[in-house]
Amino acid sequence: MSTDGPYEILDDRFRTGRCANGDSGLEVLYDGCRWAEGPLYVPAWRQLVWSDIPNDRILRWDEATGSVGVFRTPAGHSNGNTLDRRGRLVTCEQGNRRVTRTEPDGTVTVLAERFDGKRLNSPNDSVVRSDGAIWFSDPDFGITSDYEGHRAESEIGACNVYRIDPVSGEVRLAADGFDGPNGVILSPDERQLFVSDSRAARIHAFHIREDGTLSDGRVFAEGRGDVHFDNIRFDDEGRLWAAALHDGVHCYDPDGTLIGRLRVPEPVSNIAFGGPKNNRLFITATTSLYSLVMSVTGAPRL
Repeated sequence: MSTDGPYEILDDRFRTGRCANGDSGLEVLYDGCRWAEGPLYVPAWRQLVWSDIPNDRILRWDEATGSVGVFRTPAGHSNGNTLDRRGRLVTCEQGNRRVTRTEPDGTVTVLAERFDGKRLNSPNDSVVRSDGAIWFSDPDFGITSDYEGHRAESEIGACNVYRIDPVSGEVRLAADGFDGPNGVILSPDERQLFVSDSRAARIHAFHIREDGTLSDGRVFAEGRGDVHFDNIRFDDEGRLWAAALHDGVHCYDPDGTLIGRLRVPEPVSNIAFGGPKNNRLFITATTSLYSLVMSVTGAPRL
């Protein structure tokens, strides 16, 4: 093991893959949050939006000026944000217990709020496939207390991953058996869905059938000790990067080997690639928004 600035090299593949190149230190872009999550770079705006969940707001950082402002408040104690194939903002509102889409005129369309007639728990993260299908995680994090949502009993009685059908809009069960499903991401070829289970300290991988259902679930990575995973992202060479809370940001080779870490001074909640070249890693960590310009490039954008 060796270290170089924020980079901790655990396997030589982290070095030979140029993962340890780039900025020699993290840049603090903002530090006024209560608990920051859900970073998303929007190329058309040249801005990053992210959620400050307990303060019930979505913030935005402007790349050209470096200024930070409020994008939306109240925001339904929003958590994860992503873009659909038309560049529209898709948001998991864990306080409002729903998944929404922001239209070009600013109106909000509800995409999912119930499954089998029962209210969702508190949607956390989502990902959109090229055919318009949306997968999202639904842990109970937003209903266990009033800190990041509204305390309530679960109507479903489980924490699952769901799929929104791109044609009918129907919400269907995609995968169950999780303790606390959190980050969701598609593999770059869209053939697999990866899901982090924070409470179980695991990252799962599923094969996606032609009809959108999942099969062949397996454990891709497992945390040790006090390591728990939040959201996850791919780079363009198939490596998986994971927000690992108190253990910084993990980098996994496609074979599931942990090959390196990024050390961050606060517990890391979420990460996202962005910037003009998609090689700037944005990191939300407790109260702060950090960035690191790297020689690694994120998986291709929508």
